[in-house]
Amino acid sequence: MIIHCTKKLATKLPTVSSESLLETSPLGSWNANLYNIDRRNCLLFCHDETRYTVFLPGLRKAEFTELGRWFKEAFTASLFYMGMPDNQVRRASLSMGGVLFDTKTDRSVQGSLNQMRFMLDARVADVSNVILLNPLSVTRWLCDYPVRIHGGKEFWMANEAMAST
Repeated sequence: MIIHCTKKLATKLPTVSSESLLETSPLGSWNANLYNIDRRNCLLFCHDETRYTVFLPGLRKAEFTELGRWFKEAFTASLFYMGMPDNQVRRASLSMGGVLFDTKTDRSVQGSLNQMRFMLDARVADVSNVILLNPLSVTRWLCDYPVRIHGGKEFWMANEAMAST
């Protein structure tokens, strides 16, 4: 599985390819961006095709070395939290494979990440610290929102699109 990182995120990771990597996972690739909220490192991941979004708050410097593992755990936990059947979550986890990072981001997906960030800012305003937010709850809230790809005519719910993938 490929995660396309912004330059800001790439500087925190130990191994990032500057060349575009070939996606081999049946789930497809993701885009990720690093945000500082309440002086904490927070990450948003957005699936390229479905716009399914995963939120990881409060990562520390040492945790960036295993970002692939952290992302996989957050993604599979969010699928369980959304109510997907166990066998479907297991298949998704197995099909992810190893996580690789490159810096070839997609502008359309980054635009979706920016929209999710604005929504997240509204959610953070209700609490005194971003660490107090439940990441699974925030992920479900971000994915239960109608989205569409630039130029497309149809809207869909990101969580329903991921469930059918």
